Amino acid sequence: MRIELATEPGSPERPNEDWASTTVPASGQGGVLVLLDGVTPPPGDDGCVHTVPWFTARIGSALAELSASRRDLTLTEVLARSIRRTADAHRATCDLSHVRTPQATVVLARWDDERVEHLVLSDSVLLVEAPDGTVRPLLDDRLDRLPPGSLASEAIADAHARNKEGGFFTAAADPLVSSRAVTGETPRAEVRALAALTDGASRWTEKFQEGDWSASLEVLRKEGPQGLIDRVRELERTDSGRARLGRGKTHDDATAVLVEL
Repeated sequence: MRIELATEPGSPERPNEDWASTTVPASGQGGVLVLLDGVTPPPGDDGCVHTVPWFTARIGSALAELSASRRDLTLTEVLARSIRRTADAHRATCDLSHVRTPQATVVLARWDDERVEHLVLSDSVLLVEAPDGTVRPLLDDRLDRLPPGSLASEAIADAHARNKEGGFFTAAADPLVSSRAVTGETPRAEVRALAALTDGASRWTEKFQEGDWSASLEVLRKEGPQGLIDRVRELERTDSGRARLGRGKTHDDATAVLVEL
């Protein structure tokens, strides 16, 4: 098994809000991959005395522990318990009902000799490569299906789309959001490799359209996760007119994980 991971903040002046971990073996068999992309709140009150990195570290650690040690739990149950555990850690000091309480996108994968389980919530990506080289992206595409104007401003998104029915969902303080995640499993024999990308790294395919998901995984294999992030940073620097980035951040936190089983 080969595992490689790279992460880089969008700006040296700001902490990296992504979080990633792999665990092998998990309960003596297989392994676990966890990837989070913390959601940067707009300036102003978010009802919480803690930072987004505090939140991603807390919930990420819970996800890694429970996914690895509690194979009797589904990944949906793992996410629900991790959200509840993290919420309990700051319920007494923070307003967890605030629409911008710390939150994150989630990718979870767990494998053993028989199967590979997955869970994806919001816009981070999990790629699954078959033995014949076919790459299948596992996506939560709710953001792409929002009605026009839903993300026109932070205020509009918060009022009508963020963690709302008909909108999109992230892991915040409500354990019930776990039921909104995209989940499933694949026979282990049908999986050669896994790759997880936060949207800062998936830009190479999704924003800059330099190659499809198969090409993205090939870059990860040949150049490593840092190689993919380096390619993204160069494209960001040359997109001076923001022709392809649009309203997105010029440089976002970027994290990539490659697991060759």
